[in-house]
Amino acid sequence: MGQGGPPQAPRRVTRGWRVAGRVQGVGFRYFVQRAATRLDLTGWVRNLPDGRVEVLGQGSAEALDELARALASGPPHAAVAGVTEWQISDEIEDHKAFDIR
Repeated sequence: MGQGGPPQAPRRVTRGWRVAGRVQGVGFRYFVQRAATRLDLTGWVRNLPDGRVEVLGQGSAEALDELARALASGPPHAAVAGVTEWQISDEIEDHKAFDIR
């Protein structure tokens, strides 16, 4: 028999990425925001002064894995040269949506 009580929500994980290549001025942040929203992730995306894009996402590990795959390909006019990923302490912030900064 199964245990009683309500089902538990999936464990939330927080990950960050820095994406290098031709990723600014090509709609990359909007691409990331749409993908993250579709995957029910929260967090943010922003341009960095050195030409990279930085992303922080919170949600299920499976959804974050899918976002990572999207980051590696990018939108049609982008040319992703590399993606650096790191895991951040879980639920470091409580984001309500996925924002462009």
